[in-house]
This record gives sequence, C-alpha cells and structure tokens, in this order.
Amino acid sequence: MCFGRGLGTGPVNRSWAPVSAWQKATKSTYAFCGKSTGCPKRSLSGLLTRFTWRGEPVDVLAPGVLALAILSMSMTGLAIALVILIAIVVAAVRGLTHPDFAYHGPASSTGGSAIVLIVNGPIAGTVGINSGNNVFGQGVRANATIGRAVRLIMMNVMNTRPGLLDRATLGNPGKYSFCFAENEENHPWEPLHVERGLRADQSAVTVYASNSLCQVYNQLAATPEPLLLCFADALCNLGTPNLRGYNQSLIVFAGEHAEMLRQGGWGKREVRAFLIQHARRTIADLKRAGRRPGPVEPGDETTWKHAFENPDDLLIVCAGSQGGSWSACLPGWGNKWTRSVTTPVGPA
Repeated sequence: MCFGRGLGTGPVNRSWAPVSAWQKATKSTYAFCGKSTGCPKRSLSGLLTRFTWRGEPVDVLAPGVLALAILSMSMTGLAIALVILIAIVVAAVRGLTHPDFAYHGPASSTGGSAIVLIVNGPIAGTVGINSGNNVFGQGVRANATIGRAVRLIMMNVMNTRPGLLDRATLGNPGKYSFCFAENEENHPWEPLHVERGLRADQSAVTVYASNSLCQVYNQLAATPEPLLLCFADALCNLGTPNLRGYNQSLIVFAGEHAEMLRQGGWGKREVRAFLIQHARRTIADLKRAGRRPGPVEPGDETTWKHAFENPDDLLIVCAGSQGGSWSACLPGWGNKWTRSVTTPVGPA
C-alpha cells in the first residue's frame, strides 16, 4: 500500500512512500505526545535537538520529526535544496514553540486559525518561494511543501489533529499550507524581518496565526487615504472576532497599492497611524450587532471603540502581482493570546 504524489506544476515526482516507512518514521514522534487531552510542555521542546557547530548553537529537528519532515517533502515531490528547506521548517518550528506564540491557543481554538509562514531574506529566492503572482495560490512547490511539512508536524507530532486537539468549527483552506515570501525587490519600505531587528542579508521565518483572508479592492483611489479607509473597514467589520483592542493583523500590499503609497510619500508609520485612527466602530454599532451586551444608550452613537491600540500589532508586508488593484488583510487570532514570532533561519 502506497501514498503521496507530487504537488504543483511540472512532471510528477513519483516518490511513493510505503506505509511501513511512514510508520517507522513517525513511531518515535508519537512518543512526544500521548493520546490524552493535551501535550505536555516537554513535547514542544522535544521537537528540536540542539548541538554546537563551529562554536554556534544550532537547532535541528529531533530524529523522528526530521524523518517526518523529509518524508512529507518527498511526498510532495520537491527534490531541490532539501537541506535548505528543512532549515526553513526548523525555523518555523522554533517560532511555533516560542512562548510568545503560545501554540496551543491558536492551534486548538474553535476559531480554526491557519499558521501563516512569511519567509524573508535570500533563502526565499534560493529555494524559489513565491512572492509574486498568485502568491497565496497554487502552482509553486516550495510554498506548498514548506507549509505542508509544518502542518504534518503539527498534526503528527503535536497531536493537533481535527477532533483531538484541533477543535476548529470550520477551519480554513490555509490549514493545508500557507507559506509565502515577501516581495523585497519591489518594496517601498524595509521588509518585515529588517523591521524586527534582523539584517537584510539574513533569512527569517515569521509565524502568524490568521483567522481568515480578506481581499481588499480599490481601483479608483488616487491617494493613500481612500485606499486605507477600505482596509480600516475590512479590519473592523462587525463579524471580526477581536474588536476590543487586543488585536493583531497582517496587511499585505500588492504592487499597485504599494506603489501608490510610495508615490504618496507614506511609510509604514503613517499607514499604521491612519489605520489605528480609522479602524473603529461605535458602541451603538457593536450593541446593535450583539457584539456588546445591553441596549443602545445615549452617547453610544458617538462613542468609538478602536480595533487597534498598538502600532506594532499591524504587520505590514508586500507581496503579490505588480498588476491589479488588489491587496489583502488577514485578521489575527488576537495579541492577548498569541503574538507573531520572527525567527532567523540558521544558527540559533
């Protein structure tokens, strides 16, 4: 009995793996997590093994997890730069197990958030991670393979499987694989990993828990303000889970919109300030929609509740095609319970 075919475009790599090999590869990984109601904390630290190479501490996947990652990549038919790809997966796992990310919340909630992997730096080009046309879609093996490998580790090592620790009501398609690179060549500002303190020539992976993806369209706006009003409205729609100021959201500007902001002289600081000011709802709106208890009272129509309080809670990246009046916002699972984590690829 066999399983696993290649994904993406091009000839299919028929790297079929027998079930017996799968069982051997994953046998030790199940030792990390029992079939109880949850994973012990030691299971997360057990995902990585640290050793010293040329005087530098280096994290690698533990043997059983490494076997699972290699097998999942083989199943998806990706035959290039396997060692580099595993380094990206290691960085992602380090991010998932960081205390600030607080893995079990976003991974197990009924909200069904996807784990978004944003890759920055030279390594993205080396392995061909898509940052341009159809950036969130199908057709590029590196994007699909890295995201799939991380998801399989989450399911088979961390026990985050539907009906067990994954209690998502609906889930979303990004839970299959959600990996993309930032477009650093056509970028009006500094990329995400540089903004977070790394060098431009370093490579990094940012892990971010996203509840959904909302495309934002505006073809007629000629200045930043009307464009960003569309983003503000999308970020604080009445169905968004977090409307109480403890939010974190990812903004992805594609080519046309990023260029408009550049021509208008707007930087990330100005974009964040505008969105914090305008991503808001009146208390009356929230009460009428049942998002706050009680009847509408005098003063509610003019009392505002802002979706964001801290500029750092708005992650801004550039990706996607240079053509088309589309961008996107990805509302997060909430900074009260989880925060995005950026991890360098390579020595810890």
